[in-house]
Amino acid sequence: MSALKLRPEVEGRLPDEIIATALATVREHLGMEVAYLSEFVDGNSVFRAVDAPGLEHVIAAGDSHDLKDVYCRHILDGRLPALIPDTSADPLCMAMAITTDMPVGSHVGVPIRRGDGSPYGMFCCLSTRANPTLTQRDLSVMRIFADLVAEQVNTALIRRDRHSAQVAEIQAAIRSHAFRIVYQPIVELSSGAVRGFEALSRFEAEPYRAPDLWFAEASGVGLGVELELAAIDAALVGLAALPEPLYLSFNASPGTVASGRLAKVLEGKPLDRLVIEITEHDQIGAEAPFLDQLMRLREGGLRIAVDDAGAGYSGLQQIIRISPDILKLDRSLVTGIHVDPVRRSLAAAMVHFATETKAQIVAEGIETAEECRALARLGMHGGQGWYFGRPADLATALAACGLPARGATGAA
Repeated sequence: MSALKLRPEVEGRLPDEIIATALATVREHLGMEVAYLSEFVDGNSVFRAVDAPGLEHVIAAGDSHDLKDVYCRHILDGRLPALIPDTSADPLCMAMAITTDMPVGSHVGVPIRRGDGSPYGMFCCLSTRANPTLTQRDLSVMRIFADLVAEQVNTALIRRDRHSAQVAEIQAAIRSHAFRIVYQPIVELSSGAVRGFEALSRFEAEPYRAPDLWFAEASGVGLGVELELAAIDAALVGLAALPEPLYLSFNASPGTVASGRLAKVLEGKPLDRLVIEITEHDQIGAEAPFLDQLMRLREGGLRIAVDDAGAGYSGLQQIIRISPDILKLDRSLVTGIHVDPVRRSLAAAMVHFATETKAQIVAEGIETAEECRALARLGMHGGQGWYFGRPADLATALAACGLPARGATGAA
C-alpha cells in the first residue's frame, strides 16, 4: 500500500474535478483497481463517477445495478461491514453473484449522505484481489475523502434544486404571462415630437425582481429565448394602437435573433414600424446565424438599434459588425451632462460617429430640462427618459403625450 499523497490544491476547481481527484487519490493510496461514487435512484445504484484505469469496459459512469445485487444496501443496513479485506471470508459476500462475476476480492465502502441525512449513495473502492493489509486507518482515510465528496455532491444537489426551481418559475411566468408591457415615448429633441415608443417588460411575481434579473435568470437556465419571445409577442399587441407613423421599439438578445424564432414572431408585422434593440454588452455567440437573421429582417424593413451604446469598450466591435440604424446613448453618459464636460465630450464623439455612419442617435435616461437642452445642442437626434414620460400602459402613455390611440388600446 502506498503512502497517502494528496493531489494538488482543489480549491476553486469544479465539483466534478474534485470528485475525480478524490477517487483517483484514494484508489491509489489503497492500492485498489476501482473507485467510484454511486447514487441511489429508484432502487438502483447508478455510478456517477468512476476511476478504474484499464477496466473501463467493466465499470463506467452511467452503469446501473439493482441495489439488492451490490454491497451498498447491505453496508447501509449493517449486514456487511464498511471494510472488507477479504470477501471470501464473508458468507454474504460469497452468496452474491457480483463477488465472483466482477470479481471482488476486497472492498471499502462509505455512505454519502444528503444535507438532511438521507443516503445519496456510496463512495467505494474495490480490488479483484483480497488485501489483508487493509485496516481501520484505511477506512478512516476513506471517510475523509468521502466527506470531501459529500460536500461537493451536496453543493451540486443544491445547485440542481435551484436550477429546477428557476426553470419551473420561468416556465410558469411564460405560461401565465406573469408580466405586463409598458411603453415609454421616444422624442425628437429638435421639435419635441414623439416619434416612437419603447416596449418594456414589468414582472408581477413576488418577491419583486428587476426585469433584467428575470431575463438573466431565464438565460442562465436555457429559457432566455422563450421568455424574450413571449415578452416581444405581448409587446407587439401595442403596435395596432400606435398612430402612424410612430414606431415600436423592443429589446432582443443576439441569441434570440440567431435562433430564427424571432422572424416567425414578426411574420406579417409592418417591419418598417419596428425597431429591434440589441444590448451592447450582450456578446454575440454564433455570429454568422445572428448576422444572417438580422440581415434578413433588415431587408424586410426592420431597423436595428444598439442599446446602451458607450457603456463599455467591449461593444465597439459589435457596433461595427451590426452597423446599426440607431445608437441609444447609455444613461451613464446622460446623467448630469449639462455640468460635466467629460460626458459632453464623449457624447459629442458618439454624435460624430453616428453622423459618419448615417445613424440616428437617441439619448436614454433624460430626467431634466437642462440635460435635454445640452443634448440637443450636441446634435442628439432623439431622447427618452422620465423628463418626457414614465413607462406606462399604452393608453396612459399615449394620453400623457396628447396622442390618440388607433383602434384597440393595446395595453398588455
